[in-house]
Amino acid sequence: VQLQASGGGSVQPGGSLRLSCKASGSRFSINDMEWHRQAPGKQRELVAAISSDGTTNYADSVKGRFTISRDNAKNMVYLQMNSLKPEDTAVYYCNADYKAFDSSLSTLVVGRAWGQGTLVTVSS
Repeated sequence: VQLQASGGGSVQPGGSLRLSCKASGSRFSINDMEWHRQAPGKQRELVAAISSDGTTNYADSVKGRFTISRDNAKNMVYLQMNSLKPEDTAVYYCNADYKAFDSSLSTLVVGRAWGQGTLVTVSS
């Protein structure tokens, strides 16, 4: 399973961006999906998570400003970011827990895939 993130860019404080992340592969299903971010000089942190049934969780720093959602039919997860602040500047990564059929092993495997990251810069 591979993840491709997109939607990052530069925005002024108070602005909005929408990140997207698409999972691709063959014979797989996705369970939990998450967005993480890593600011310069800081550790990667969890921003938001969404389970397969749509249950969501957010970091306190983004509650009320960010919204995570998913489209199971398209194997996509989104992060709508509003009221952006300079401290939201970071590389944002998506991940997904998956089950997939490994044809070489003839068995079901589970794993976590990460996207490549997309840069969000909030600056005036």
